[in-house]
Amino acid sequence: KIIFYFRLNKEPPNLTFRRKEKGGINFTSTATNTHLDLDTVKAICSEYRIHNADITLRYDATADDLIDVIEGSRIYTPCIFVVNKIDQITLEELEILDKLPHYCPVSAHLEWNLDGLLDKVWEYLSLTRIYTKPKGMNPDYEDPVILSSKKKTVEDFCDRIHKDMLKQFK
Repeated sequence: KIIFYFRLNKEPPNLTFRRKEKGGINFTSTATNTHLDLDTVKAICSEYRIHNADITLRYDATADDLIDVIEGSRIYTPCIFVVNKIDQITLEELEILDKLPHYCPVSAHLEWNLDGLLDKVWEYLSLTRIYTKPKGMNPDYEDPVILSSKKKTVEDFCDRIHKDMLKQFK
């Protein structure tokens, strides 16, 4: 049974962990480390009964980052905290809320800032609209194909429309 843990509004750690058959723990770093040293890395690995591995850090990683990579059951996902009923709070309270990261104030009843929420969702999910144009016709601005900004190749576009389209592509 695998349990997944979510890491909200975080990027996956920029470190490499590779188990190997022999050779002990090889620890290298391309950045200055203030949280991890060879003894700490060896202690963490021994907790997971790992005695042979190559570990490369590309930034100042923490012990939690190394554990996340070793366990491999972390899901990194964007998150927006939507605060509803802002029509019932004072301006001072709204200014305090405005200092919070990753939040969007709305009033669903009065329909305040729903467009702002929609913009934030598109931004956090890194979505892109692609408008198609059938041959010999005007572009279709009513029904775009929506792709993640991380997957915006022609192959991804063809897969999104139909799984067999790529085979027919010239």
